[in-house]
Amino acid sequence: MNKNAKIYIAGHMGLVGSAIVRELKKQGYANLVYKTRKELDLLDPVAVSKFFAEEKPEYIFLAAAKVGGIMANKNYPADFIYENLTIQMNIINNSYLNKAKKLLFLGSSCIYPRMCPQPIKEEYLLTSELEPSNKAYAVAKIAGIVACQSYNQQYGTNFISVMPTNLYGPNDNFDLETSHVLPAMIRKFHDAKVNNKSEMTLWGTGVAQREFLHVDDLANACVFLMNNYNDSEIVNIGTGEDLSIKELAKMIKDVVGYKGKINWDSTKPDGTPRKLLDVSKLNNLGWKYKIKLSDGLKTTYEYFKSLNL
Repeated sequence: MNKNAKIYIAGHMGLVGSAIVRELKKQGYANLVYKTRKELDLLDPVAVSKFFAEEKPEYIFLAAAKVGGIMANKNYPADFIYENLTIQMNIINNSYLNKAKKLLFLGSSCIYPRMCPQPIKEEYLLTSELEPSNKAYAVAKIAGIVACQSYNQQYGTNFISVMPTNLYGPNDNFDLETSHVLPAMIRKFHDAKVNNKSEMTLWGTGVAQREFLHVDDLANACVFLMNNYNDSEIVNIGTGEDLSIKELAKMIKDVVGYKGKINWDSTKPDGTPRKLLDVSKLNNLGWKYKIKLSDGLKTTYEYFKSLNL
């Protein structure tokens, strides 16, 4: 990407989009375009078409999505599939119609089958059943991948798809109803600490294994791939390392400084037993993560405290 190329970041207010904006600015990209939801409703095909026709972005980072944890996915599956399909197709189709040079589509590791061999290779996509708790979201993301591949095949576009692992960092969602496991834990431990609770409860058994990548590392990988990768096949983005939810809880408990007891509510779901990405493809392209989980948790907790929730 030329430093003066017009780059559109869809979803720039979110966890991923805001990190991509920070990374692009850090690397000296000056001609960035982004719109708030009030300025541009990505669910409105007419508005999106008008925006692309006027702005003609050369490069697109498609980070806009409706996201949430187990509870949100379970309660609002229709919203998840409708909004994600609509946003994706509005942007992908208009990128093609307005002759964008390249688009990067952000998927999610939940696209992979529930009982995948570990670590998860890119070719395991669509080989068996999905995790039921977030099936609607996963199917929408899979449709986005297939859309990018289909436009490349039929129209010769350069649309690439990346699959990040579980993300965390500044601008994360700390709402207990809709957040993912890591930010939810930060909030729960913090609340227990400030309220002097002698014990607190976390969902599940704690035995599920998860991989976590700092969102600033993801953003760096996305810009790297935009500049160095031109293929229809998906690319995993992660650390290649995981830990149990119990181990994560212990780390966050220590970072927050909570001294009480942790109870585990085994009547609540664990989700997928394990979800570790094989990142050898990305490593072989020349990219590896830099931010250690222990360091990332400290800076994320400082960010959370600055919100004064």
